[in-house]
Amino acid sequence: MKKIVVLASAVLFTFCTNKKTETANETVPTTSNRNVYVDTADMTPQKEEVVVKQKPTDFIPKGYIEYKPEGIETLKGDLNKDGLDDMVLMIKGTDKTKVVNVEGRGMLDRNRRGVVVLFATANGYELASQNVSCFYSENEDGGVYYAPEIDLGIEKGKLMVYFSHGRYSYWSYTFRYEKTDFRLIGYDSYSSRGPVPQYVTSINFLTNKKLIRDNLNKDQYGDEYEENFVDTWENLKTVKPMYLATIKEFDDLDF
Repeated sequence: MKKIVVLASAVLFTFCTNKKTETANETVPTTSNRNVYVDTADMTPQKEEVVVKQKPTDFIPKGYIEYKPEGIETLKGDLNKDGLDDMVLMIKGTDKTKVVNVEGRGMLDRNRRGVVVLFATANGYELASQNVSCFYSENEDGGVYYAPEIDLGIEKGKLMVYFSHGRYSYWSYTFRYEKTDFRLIGYDSYSSRGPVPQYVTSINFLTNKKLIRDNLNKDQYGDEYEENFVDTWENLKTVKPMYLATIKEFDDLDF
């Protein structure tokens, strides 16, 4: 398994994100990727009949609840450029059989989490996309470190999914709404050893371009330490468009 708090990480993250969001008119890739999709993922998700509801929580499927840690507000922002604040809910299963006794940690709720995205309308909300189990639980075992934290965001009209591993690494996925669902258009990652950056990766799935930034000074420390990045560009093998609703679990994404 794989909130970004330091200024240096934020700057690098912004650099990588900006690399991938401005090329919407490129040719769409057409071939498949490894173990990423449900059985129907070879097709663009089909828009179901529009149902408008007043309360966003009315869209949460039976057997799930909204997952909102204390102090965290429900995510709002315009995702379809209509000037209205849309809403993104993280949800979590309530299957009692997934509450297990883990040696040394006690009873843990291992129900998986997912996401519900709602478009605001003049009369309420309508469902834009949902995936009920694409995220692992908040109680997973991270081995020698804790399991990566998951957060959601909205940046420049794009839906963001963030994973962070403290000061050691973070990675993110950028989705843009297209016709019936949110398409994955970008991936960014940053790895470090303590305060020293190691690698930065940025992928644009609209152009099939991958940027790898290798810090040649990754083994240096001290007050006079300076970053020394060398950039390498790669052309990816064509990848079939990936949509939020059809991703089995983010753990399996491999580029």
